[in-house]
Amino acid sequence: MRADLEIIQQWIPTGSRVLDLGCGNGELLAWLSENRQVSGYGLEIDADNIAQCVAKGVNVIEQNLDNGLGNFASNSFDVVVMTQSLQALNYPDKVLAEMLRVGKTCIITFPNFGHWRCRWYLTTKGRMPVSDFLPYTWFNTPNIHFCTFEDFENLCHDQGAKIIDRLAVDRKHRHGWASRAWPNLLGEIGIYRISGTTASDVQIAT
Repeated sequence: MRADLEIIQQWIPTGSRVLDLGCGNGELLAWLSENRQVSGYGLEIDADNIAQCVAKGVNVIEQNLDNGLGNFASNSFDVVVMTQSLQALNYPDKVLAEMLRVGKTCIITFPNFGHWRCRWYLTTKGRMPVSDFLPYTWFNTPNIHFCTFEDFENLCHDQGAKIIDRLAVDRKHRHGWASRAWPNLLGEIGIYRISGTTASDVQIAT
């Protein structure tokens, strides 16, 4: 299983009901169904990924996340997951609000544009960063709303969400004391677990 999904599965209880937004080929839901007796649905728009989900026996719905989650009732899932899709949405704030509405907890991962390599690239080249991890140029990238950890945490605060867990990891999904001390500077990817409960103050990323 993908390294980020291996981390995420630790936050999903046995027997829970899960909604996976942008579920890709259904790898996470298939594993959870087999190993954690999880039930639920994946939402996906790519035809090839949908076909792979069906082949794995994953319940998948063809749906554009920017259209919202109005087909699901409030608090109808124990966990809502969205990996590496937040930055590709037209309306990430609205989708986050919908996730908090339909899920008791939400797990979200996204690339951190505040990472030191992005800052250094902008400073030295004066151009939008291009790398193995972010291989697109500014005019053909599917990532239209890059953010930093601080941006995301402020959005959570504005929407009354509580940050339960946060991991700041590198591109190989490793984390240590340095990324815990300076997450917004040293974390390339954010892995967050949040709930819709009114947030107590959390330390905003440096």
